[in-house]
Amino acid sequence: MKQSKKLARLLVTCAIVAAPILSSPVWAKSSEETPASLPAGENSADQMSPFRENWILGELRSLRSDMMQYRNDMNRIVTDRELEVADKAMSYATSTVTYFFYLIAGAASLLALVGWTTIRDLKDKIRGYAETEMTRLTSEYESRLAQLERELRQKSQNIAANQEEIERTNEIHSLWLKASKEAVPQAKVAIYDRILELRPDDLEALAWKADAVLEIGEQRWALSLCDRVLEIDPEDAHALYQRACAWSELEESERAMADLEAALGINEGLREAAQEERHFANLRSLSAFQQLVMAPA
Repeated sequence: MKQSKKLARLLVTCAIVAAPILSSPVWAKSSEETPASLPAGENSADQMSPFRENWILGELRSLRSDMMQYRNDMNRIVTDRELEVADKAMSYATSTVTYFFYLIAGAASLLALVGWTTIRDLKDKIRGYAETEMTRLTSEYESRLAQLERELRQKSQNIAANQEEIERTNEIHSLWLKASKEAVPQAKVAIYDRILELRPDDLEALAWKADAVLEIGEQRWALSLCDRVLEIDPEDAHALYQRACAWSELEESERAMADLEAALGINEGLREAAQEERHFANLRSLSAFQQLVMAPA
């Protein structure tokens, strides 16, 4: 019960640590550093404060200490159980052999009384039965010990995997903070590439990388990145918005309007950003664009 409570505490701590990391809009820039291409609705001044960072790091250190303590406790418990099983096995074997000797002595006395002289046959049968029983008991306890060893190995692997995931998440969080403070698009692309090395399926990193490459005039590259995101999540509003910007830069007005309309249908917060988006310069003369980005009454 004590170990279950400790494990529950570890899981709750993981959830507490991961929640602010996964829910915080770490990609939001400050008002001075936000490029004009970013949606104004998404420009947030929320930054991870030093106090919260120190608190998260403290929780991570405490979690790592608890995990190491949990591993040590599990090793001690399994060792105690192995010793207990071995002790019970030896006790059972000793009792079994003792009872067999008593049985043999009683049978020999009975045979002496009744005058039966074929004691050798009876002894051989008893010896064979005793060996069979000992073999069965030995195999049973060996299988139990092997099962305990497999469970311990699996738990150790899970603990190691959780620790690696925590370290990876911590590094990714630091990279997002660095990207939010970086003003050079090429440097942002390098940071997003590092995030994708640690977590290749991070759709958010792909979308923001598309935004960065748009800033350096790589519209085709941005289209490719947005397509990768939308293949996995067709309703990713950020990717649709960035692809609309790329189509607009390439003077593909119809495609740009279709993607922009889809993005606004998913996230109304992008409407205000679209009104000031510099990548939509080729669309501002269109009445359909004006009607689309006009805030609803």
